[in-house]
Amino acid sequence: MKFIKRLLLTGIKKSPWLLHFDCGSCNGCDIETLAVLTPVYDAERFGVINVGNPKHADIFLVTGTVNRKNQEILNNLYLQIPEPKVILAVGTCALSGGIFAEAPNVIGGVDKIIPVDIYIPGCPPKPEAILEGVLKSVELLEDKVKNGKI
Repeated sequence: MKFIKRLLLTGIKKSPWLLHFDCGSCNGCDIETLAVLTPVYDAERFGVINVGNPKHADIFLVTGTVNRKNQEILNNLYLQIPEPKVILAVGTCALSGGIFAEAPNVIGGVDKIIPVDIYIPGCPPKPEAILEGVLKSVELLEDKVKNGKI
């Protein structure tokens, strides 16, 4: 069992995979999130790779407000990501509903539906803040593996 934990820990340290989901907003946070993956900020130098399949993800990065139409999709994606996983809420809309909070179909922030580990505020947050949040999520993943939360 220790060998498997060490192997998993090495994989997470060297190559954390990230799934990005936009619940729906102005897309400012999405643009900044994608900027983190470009050569300017180069999240790949830390091994962070954006994947399209939740079954391959370690980190779940969510932007936008949660509404009645996307709450089930958000929850399904969360359930498909294997343990250990870290959830990031990026931007004011993901934290609280943002400027759309008073809309009749908006439920609020991501934490109304799934548990959030790291909050990155801003409208939109700077790419540096998003990259820092992703790197903190890698540390949190390492802690979860070390503490046996698999």
